[in-house]
Amino acid sequence: MIEIPSDLNPDLVPLAFLLGTWEGAGVSDFPGAEKCNFGQSATFSHDGRDFIEYVSHTWVLDSEGNKVRPLETESGFWRVDKDRKVEVVMVRDSGVVEVWYGELADQKPQIDLVTDAVARTAASGPYSGGKRLYGYVKGDLMWVGEKATPEVPLRPYMSAQLKKVVSPEQVEAWAKDLGDLPDDGIAFFR
Repeated sequence: MIEIPSDLNPDLVPLAFLLGTWEGAGVSDFPGAEKCNFGQSATFSHDGRDFIEYVSHTWVLDSEGNKVRPLETESGFWRVDKDRKVEVVMVRDSGVVEVWYGELADQKPQIDLVTDAVARTAASGPYSGGKRLYGYVKGDLMWVGEKATPEVPLRPYMSAQLKKVVSPEQVEAWAKDLGDLPDDGIAFFR
């Protein structure tokens, strides 16, 4: 269920499906890097201004799904204009800063992004650009990332399926709303 907070900046309503904390797992596979399964926690939040703040942490998982070590951390800011064009500024722990542009799909919660600018520190690895697709599918947040380096043409390198994390406070609020339901549970549908 997509909720639109009452204090959300009206310009951000098209991005409301991103809001919340999402956790799940995915796969990472790129030439020259370790192929692995990873866990992810991503949070999209707002404070009433015209952007959504984004923070993501990923970690390598072993064959039983246990955390082994950190994989990647990134953070940034997402905006959308009246024409449903999306812009993202993102910083990665590897020393990469990216500006992404894209748009929301028509009539569905899906965002296609492509890098417009990439800046790297001397310590970062080779990277020349990327593409990402985010989609809200049956209550889950799914994404796939593509990456290019001077040596490797653009190709998929990471993807994940994330489930929304529900806080105990949200569960309590939902439980209070259930007080008006009929006892038999069937009358509600009549």
